[in-house]
Amino acid sequence: MLKKMEPGKVSSAEFFARSKARLSFDVPPALIDPNIIPRTGDAGNDRMLEIVAQEQPVRPAAVLIPVVDHPEPTVLLTQRSEHLSSHAGQISFPGGKIDATDATPMDAALREAHEEVGLKREFIEPIGYLDRYGTAFGFRILPTVARVKPGFKLEINEGEVVDAFEVPLAFLMNPANHQVHSKEFRGMERSYYAMPFAERYIWGATAGILRVLYERIYLP
Repeated sequence: MLKKMEPGKVSSAEFFARSKARLSFDVPPALIDPNIIPRTGDAGNDRMLEIVAQEQPVRPAAVLIPVVDHPEPTVLLTQRSEHLSSHAGQISFPGGKIDATDATPMDAALREAHEEVGLKREFIEPIGYLDRYGTAFGFRILPTVARVKPGFKLEINEGEVVDAFEVPLAFLMNPANHQVHSKEFRGMERSYYAMPFAERYIWGATAGILRVLYERIYLP
């Protein structure tokens, strides 16, 4: 059995080796099957996803979790534009809806990363899919974990994002930084993760996906 990894003591090589051992490119049926409700382990959140699934069709989406291969690895995140119809102004991963022209969810994530921030495919080594993640907007997100070689130059598409920045992986994978907040959803209390970093408020789906990454890669 693999032992628990200590976030502050994990090298890039260790993180990527463990990710390759634990992830695959098998697409989960829950990404597109409306009869399968994504489970989060939080009763209030799971009930919210059940309600959303009954009210609107499944909206498959893909994001890229770009882990930059520095000696102390970082995660590349974006801040979404304020005028967008969903998650406006929030901290996010590069990504969006899966188009009919996308061969796989991974291809959708790579396309969106290039469209949003100009991250070129030649710098990206996809490693595998994380668990699908459901949101209150009806999206079912399949994240692709990827190794990103340093040296890339970004070109921000301000129609979609206003900024891109890197956060140390050690900070994001430290459970001491995983705050649990809550708010009401149609008379029910639902909880969500938040990981404030300097002036950045990382929360909601982005923080939830990062928590899933921690549980899949760092725990035994």
